[in-house]
Amino acid sequence: MSKAAEQPGMAFLETRAHRWVTAYVPIGLFLFVLLFPFYWMTVTAFKPNEELLSREGNPFWVKNPTLAHFKKLLFDTAYPEWLFNTMVVSVVATFASLFAAVFAAYAIERLRFKGAKATGLAIFLAYLIPPSILFIPLAFVLQKFGLFNTRWALIFTYPTFLIPFCTWLLMGYFRSIPYELEECALIDGASRWQILVKIILPLAVPGLISAGIFAFTLSWNEFIYALTFVSDSEIKTVPVAVVTELVEGDVYHWGPLMAGALLGSLPVAVFYSFFVEYYVAGMTGAVKE
Repeated sequence: MSKAAEQPGMAFLETRAHRWVTAYVPIGLFLFVLLFPFYWMTVTAFKPNEELLSREGNPFWVKNPTLAHFKKLLFDTAYPEWLFNTMVVSVVATFASLFAAVFAAYAIERLRFKGAKATGLAIFLAYLIPPSILFIPLAFVLQKFGLFNTRWALIFTYPTFLIPFCTWLLMGYFRSIPYELEECALIDGASRWQILVKIILPLAVPGLISAGIFAFTLSWNEFIYALTFVSDSEIKTVPVAVVTELVEGDVYHWGPLMAGALLGSLPVAVFYSFFVEYYVAGMTGAVKE
C-alpha cells in the first residue's frame, strides 16, 4: 500500500512539484512579507547617513556599516530611560493583570455561580472596546487622582485591556483541566485557595505563560495611552519616544529611528524565543472545548 493510500489527506504532497506549489512557495512568501520589515530596519540602522541619502548603490545592502546611529541613540538621547520606563510599566502591568485574571477566570469557570457565562462574555466584550474611545474618560479619571504624566498612569490603565483578554484566555485553559481533580481535593478537605495554588495553577502554567506573553507584548507596544497620558520626555515609553523625540518637524532621523525600533523589539523577541512552546500549548488549551 502506498503512502498516499495510507495518508490520503497528505496525498497532495507526494510529488516535489506539489510540495513546492502547495507548501514551500506559500511559506516562503509568508516569511518574506513577515521578515522583510525587520531586515530593512536592521539594514537602515547600520547604514551611514551618506548611504541613506544616496540614490546610488544597492538600497538593500550596507557597504560601510556604522554604529554611529546606535551611539547617538544611547548617548545623545534619553533612550535608556525610555527603555527602562517601558520595561517597568510592562512588567508591573503584566503581573497585575495576570493576578486579577487568574481569580476572575477561576471564579467564572469553577465556582459555577448564577450568571457565570454572561459574566465571562461581558469580560471578553470589554476587550473589544477600542482604546481610542476609552482614553478620554480615562484621562479625566487620571487627572482627578493626580496620576497624569506619571508611570502610574500607564500601569493603572493598561490592565483595562489586558485583564479582559487574559481572563478569557485562562477561562479556556481552566476549562480544559478535569474538574474531577478538584472534587477529589474537596473530598480530602482542601480549601478553594489550596486547590487553586497547588492543583490548578501548576497545571495551567502554559496558559499563564501564554497570557503573560500576550500582556507583556501589548504593554510593550502600546501607543495611544502612552502618547495621551505622558508628556515629559524622561517618562515616555519607547514606542512613543522614538516617534516623537527623533522626528524634528519634517526631518526624520532614519538611522536612530530604526536603531531605536530594533533595540526596542529585541526584548519581546527574546521573551518569545524562551517561551514559544508554552505559548502554543496555552493557546491550544484556550480554544479546546
